[in-house]
Amino acid sequence: MDLLIEIVAFVVAIGVLVVVHEYGHYGVARLCGVKVLRFSIGFGRPLVRWVGKKTGTEWTISTLPLGGYVKMLDERDPGPGIAREDLPFAFNRQSVAKRIAIVLAGPLANFVLAIVLFAAIFATGVTEPVARLATPPAGSLAARAGFDGGETVVAIGDERGGNLEAVRSWSDLRWKLLDAAFDHRRIMLRAHDGRGTYDFRLDLHDLPDRSVDDDLVSKLGFGEGGTLSVVALEPGSAAQRAGLAAGDTLRAVDGTRIDGADGFIAYVKAHPGRAIALEVERNGQRVELDVVPDAQHDTATDANVGRIGAALSTQVPTVDVRYGPLESVARGAHRTWDIAIYSLRMFGRMVTGQASLKNLSGPVTIADYAGKSARLGLAPFLSFLALVSISLGVLNLLPIPVLDGGHLLYYLVEAATGKAVSERWQLVLQRAGLVCIVILSAIALFNDLARLIHF
Repeated sequence: MDLLIEIVAFVVAIGVLVVVHEYGHYGVARLCGVKVLRFSIGFGRPLVRWVGKKTGTEWTISTLPLGGYVKMLDERDPGPGIAREDLPFAFNRQSVAKRIAIVLAGPLANFVLAIVLFAAIFATGVTEPVARLATPPAGSLAARAGFDGGETVVAIGDERGGNLEAVRSWSDLRWKLLDAAFDHRRIMLRAHDGRGTYDFRLDLHDLPDRSVDDDLVSKLGFGEGGTLSVVALEPGSAAQRAGLAAGDTLRAVDGTRIDGADGFIAYVKAHPGRAIALEVERNGQRVELDVVPDAQHDTATDANVGRIGAALSTQVPTVDVRYGPLESVARGAHRTWDIAIYSLRMFGRMVTGQASLKNLSGPVTIADYAGKSARLGLAPFLSFLALVSISLGVLNLLPIPVLDGGHLLYYLVEAATGKAVSERWQLVLQRAGLVCIVILSAIALFNDLARLIHF
């Protein structure tokens, strides 16, 4: 069933993104007076085809659904010549400005789709975890800033406390930290707990570029805090022998408050065969237990690690994030801009070796995340769709021949010099661009397989 959900979600996602992208090209081409011969979803042999009576455009759905294209009337295409009366409608006969507009329309359509999807999510409301922090690892940037765990971040500003922006959820905090890290800023986080409100200063000025990636928040020492409960116990496990029961809420280990799964699991792993004192809450009563984690060999580190054999669940407090119609559109545009810039910067750092090529993902990973987000609900799936739409828009704007960005580069050169790039140079660059795309696709597919089989 899960596989079927993944396949359907992937097909829907790719279908929507390709239709929107190609319709951007198609719509602007029609507005500019260019005759469109074919609008194809997918590549290869057409499975379904029909011809528009008004426009004469052939609409097809083809066998390989990993993209699409819009074929316009063009004198440079091989085959029989173009009738004299059709020459004014050929793409190559249009002004540079019109050709630029047609090429830009596809990626811009993807950005517009992302704005609309984000705006819909913000307007209808989405339930997200609040920005409550778990106890940070000792020595982490969060710990050095003074965080103890249990604080809820409510605002972020510059190091002097100016330009404060509200932090409404964990997702909001994550994006704001990522933005500050990219610019290597010194910032201030305002947070509160049961005792009061405090300001914490975080210096991201000297943060290495390679550390600015999707795992940045955890690298800084920030983790989602909440209530950790026992869901189930393995028969004969250390947890069962110690007297833990399903439904127990873990409050402290060796006198230190427990507010997240990661810190607790790390503590257990570090104490194989050594007794640790647990404080739990059971039916409103405090219970103290001693548990001795079983020693288990870890092949990754070639060392023994502790294991108690309990399935845990973290209950994180949530908040309903909702905005008005106009603010939703503004926030949708802002979020789209932030993600586009982040994607562009990340790609630039991969090219220069400042970020790992493991950040590239291919169709297998996209299908996996499409299925996971679809199972979580409509809002997560729409958010995933917006993210991939932005990535598609950014990718197509890269100045690589065979992509929209490569054609855009040709037309910008023509606009600047008054001369079109020669067909010989276009052919050479086209081949180089194709090699780049093949290499990127191979790396992305390798990363997909590496994630799939964990090597």
